[in-house]
Amino acid sequence: MTKPEDKEQNISLSELNPSLLLEGTTHRLIDEWQIAPKLWDAIRFEVDHRNNKGQFVLTGSAVPADMKDVTHTGTGRFSWLTMRPMTLYESGESNGSVSLKDLFNQTNKISGTNKLELEDISYLCCRGGWPRSIFLEKDIALDQAYDYYDAIVYSDISRVDNVNRNPERTKNLIRSYARNIGSQASNKALKQDMINNDSFSLDTDTILSYINALKKIFVIEESPAWNPNLRSKTAIRTSETRYFVDPSISAAALGIGPNDLIRDLNTFGLIFETLCIRDLRVYAESIDGKVYHYRDASDSECDAVIHLRNGKYGLIEIKLGGDKLINEGSESLINLKNKIDTKKMKNPSFLMILTATGKYAYQREDGIYVIPIGCLKA
Repeated sequence: MTKPEDKEQNISLSELNPSLLLEGTTHRLIDEWQIAPKLWDAIRFEVDHRNNKGQFVLTGSAVPADMKDVTHTGTGRFSWLTMRPMTLYESGESNGSVSLKDLFNQTNKISGTNKLELEDISYLCCRGGWPRSIFLEKDIALDQAYDYYDAIVYSDISRVDNVNRNPERTKNLIRSYARNIGSQASNKALKQDMINNDSFSLDTDTILSYINALKKIFVIEESPAWNPNLRSKTAIRTSETRYFVDPSISAAALGIGPNDLIRDLNTFGLIFETLCIRDLRVYAESIDGKVYHYRDASDSECDAVIHLRNGKYGLIEIKLGGDKLINEGSESLINLKNKIDTKKMKNPSFLMILTATGKYAYQREDGIYVIPIGCLKA
């Protein structure tokens, strides 16, 4: 729809005779359909009359369509799919020797050899999963995240709802968010983190409006809290965990690169967690699952809980690697497993520690899987 020489004609056709744009061999993909949202009703009409599935694929950019001129919700005709940056398996860095689907089928025997070193993971966190960057030389590929970050700050965040937002304040918020990824920091806490570099008139409602805009353009995707049945009356924290849709946004916002992460393992751990959550979301959705986090009043926590529609679930701790961290993760997983009331819900299908390093994917004597991210696929 945005091909320069045809754009005006296509928009006019979408108003006057949209069926002409829908003619042709199917599946028919209409890119940037959101600039002509009236196509939605035309496609709904065609779907009803053709009485066949898979006729059209509508793809759009980060700025969503204005649906005020759409008269039908599309229920029963349209399915929505969120397109995220590429996982390590999609980009070819993960060899996919261990399948998440197989773990839910309680396959006890797993095997895999990881070829990614810590330096590789630090680069992949900063490069991100942007498709164009996959085929570029490393130095140039790292610039893609900065280009995307600049587009967010100077254009997309204002285009999303035609509200002019201050680029410097946007930068300040994204940096503050990057410093708080993997946490349940409140909007008030983000405000306090920003206040040193912003106006003292900054209020929490402003922070919320900026965050909502970043969600609409798929920059931020927070992880909801998981609420299992527990044996005790432990209070479960319900705040969402802060994440970007891709780890490279954090790195770009903080102005750091792969070598900086190697020198600061605390920051590396949080940005690596974002990479893992990105991949787990894609893998989980392909098997009808969703990714949550867990934390309770006694500070028991679990980085990722994958819960399927059929009620099966798996518990995952994310660690850079090393025996000490793996043992800590194992203890945390067993602690949470023992809290779950298995009279009211199923036992977990698996317990997993997802790592950055480690040569092999294997199962520990306590039954917990240790799987490098470079071995995982859906």
